[in-house]
Amino acid sequence: MNDAAYIKLIEEISLNAWPSHKMELYDGWLIRFSHNYTHRTNSVTQVGSSLIPVEEKIAYCEEIYRNYHTPTIFKISPLVDPEFDGMLAQRGYEIQHTTEVMTMDFADFQLVPSVSAEYEYYGRNSGLPSFVVYPGDVIVQLQDRITEEWINALFRLNGTTNPTLRRIVPSMFKAIPKETIVASIEIDGRMVASGLGILDRDHVGLYAIYVDASCRHKGFAKGICSTILSEAQKKGASHAYLQVVQGNAFARKLYTSFGFTDLYTYWFRVKGNADLRA
Repeated sequence: MNDAAYIKLIEEISLNAWPSHKMELYDGWLIRFSHNYTHRTNSVTQVGSSLIPVEEKIAYCEEIYRNYHTPTIFKISPLVDPEFDGMLAQRGYEIQHTTEVMTMDFADFQLVPSVSAEYEYYGRNSGLPSFVVYPGDVIVQLQDRITEEWINALFRLNGTTNPTLRRIVPSMFKAIPKETIVASIEIDGRMVASGLGILDRDHVGLYAIYVDASCRHKGFAKGICSTILSEAQKKGASHAYLQVVQGNAFARKLYTSFGFTDLYTYWFRVKGNADLRA
């Protein structure tokens, strides 16, 4: 598979992995809206060929987001014509949230050895262990579905307090059409680290990797990621992918330690104020 074909695959499965609250397909452009939760779910992605003049299409998208009372955002990947990116720049669109996409062949996977794993088969049909224990008493809990409790704890970890987002984002998580591996670490009954693996074709994507500020540098993120990756491999995944905001050196160091390497970079062109996550 050549680079363009592989980038197209990663773009497709990452769209599957992270549904938006509302979506509209418009002449090969996917217009996504989620009340400003993230750039990815509140932007226009080019997914097919176009017939309508591009100036007309940009104006249409600007009107859509104006009606939503949110900034107009376009995602720019290597699959997008560079002239389109230049056109947006001339129209006053600024670059935000440059993001690096990293991938890994499981042949290169550097597993973090666990101490033990516990399986509770009652009521669990996914084959996942319920607990995986790592040195330093790092205990990763696993579930095969996203629960309200996990989402609410995730909101606390990533600082989501907006009432509208707390209302609509759970439905976005529950709309994920693919098999999931849901990970967490708890201390005294309180989730202090999270992670989500989403399986699609022969890939697993790493999402929602968060660690409470009071619990960083204890190996929690490494345990979460290693567990998701190793369980995905058991389920038949041969490759993994993730997205990391450019400049996050700590995350890059973690991911390269597992065997991830850079595949491509994308960014968002934004018109208007948009203080969103990537």
